[in-house]
Amino acid sequence: MNETYTFAAELWPHAGEGSWTFLTVPADVSADIKERPRPRRPGFGSLRVTVRLGGTSWATSIFPEAASGCYVLPVKNAVRSAEKVDHGDVVEVGLTLAE
Repeated sequence: MNETYTFAAELWPHAGEGSWTFLTVPADVSADIKERPRPRRPGFGSLRVTVRLGGTSWATSIFPEAASGCYVLPVKNAVRSAEKVDHGDVVEVGLTLAE
């Protein structure tokens, strides 16, 4: 059974094209996730997860970020709107690895 990680993190906008919003998975949680054995997948290290933020749950992927060494989690507009949160807000998240 996969463990659910619960943590608080700040929402931040992606500086590139598009209107992506992310939060950074804390260093200790990212390190624990990286240490867990899993089968190799194609791609660049993304991992499928299920996420809960407030009353909203969804499936997505987390991605490794080279600069911080942590994973980043995209938080789509529909979730931010439903939960009335935006860039700069600190949110509590439950994250469960789906693989």
